Amino acid sequence: MNILLFGKGGQVGWELQRSLSLLGRVTALDHDSADHCGDFANLAGVAESVRALRPDVIVNAAAHTAVDKAEGEPELARALNANTPGVLAQQAAEQGALLVHYSTDYVFDGSGTQPWTEADATGPLSVYGQTKLEGEQLIQASGCQHLILRTSWVYAARGGNFAKTMLRLAQERERLTVIDDQWGSPTGADLLADVTAHAIRHVRHRPQDGGLYHCVAGGQTNWHAYASHVIRTAQRLKPSLDIRATEIAPVPSSAFVTAARRPHNSRLNTSKLTDTFGLVLPSWQKGVDRMLAEVLTA
Repeated sequence: MNILLFGKGGQVGWELQRSLSLLGRVTALDHDSADHCGDFANLAGVAESVRALRPDVIVNAAAHTAVDKAEGEPELARALNANTPGVLAQQAAEQGALLVHYSTDYVFDGSGTQPWTEADATGPLSVYGQTKLEGEQLIQASGCQHLILRTSWVYAARGGNFAKTMLRLAQERERLTVIDDQWGSPTGADLLADVTAHAIRHVRHRPQDGGLYHCVAGGQTNWHAYASHVIRTAQRLKPSLDIRATEIAPVPSSAFVTAARRPHNSRLNTSKLTDTFGLVLPSWQKGVDRMLAEVLTA
């Protein structure tokens, strides 16, 4: 199998280089790759890369993910999140390739408390969410064989993440304030990568199972409970850690002014994914604990 991966330098892209290597030959590109164009601001260059490499599978892990920054640069966000994925879809349709693409819980308006299903109406609150939704729609309209995986609250041991930020602040401050009215499922980049490899292999044998799926770790939490879990677990794993914070105070989203609105309900129903692909998604705590063990013992 000939696999072309875009966004190799990101958290998900880094893990995909590992998981996809079990399926075949992987050509991994980033925005500054020399041999072939992986710069999503260069639509023609990306299209030429696909034509030159003629992959069986295209995996797109590149995106504009700076949610607040996107509010001030909507055209760049649209190019990276919608237009270039649309070009990938056109190339996939022409070449008969499978396109794998990642989307987000931000395509929903965050209302209610029930986990969103793939059939629920969308209603993004931000430029980021709107452009990611547009990317989904362009892929679906292209007629190419595709897998779109919506996910949320992605983290990895490599690079920055919420847990690392909380640990740093807990060692600097005696009191932390963390939002408690946004709910979702922290999801490891390694889990996403492993599910992706499994789903690709499945869909290559059963093309009728392609389409849109929700993919997040099991269970749900809010940012305050997430932060509390991280600090408790870190203290257990590394008792010598100098935690100064004696209070983690819950606060509403309104306590922090941001350029982009965040959905309050980012819960995603994964029944379609688990039923179709025969998967069991581990709890978010297991993935976070594993990441913390790696970070704290590095």
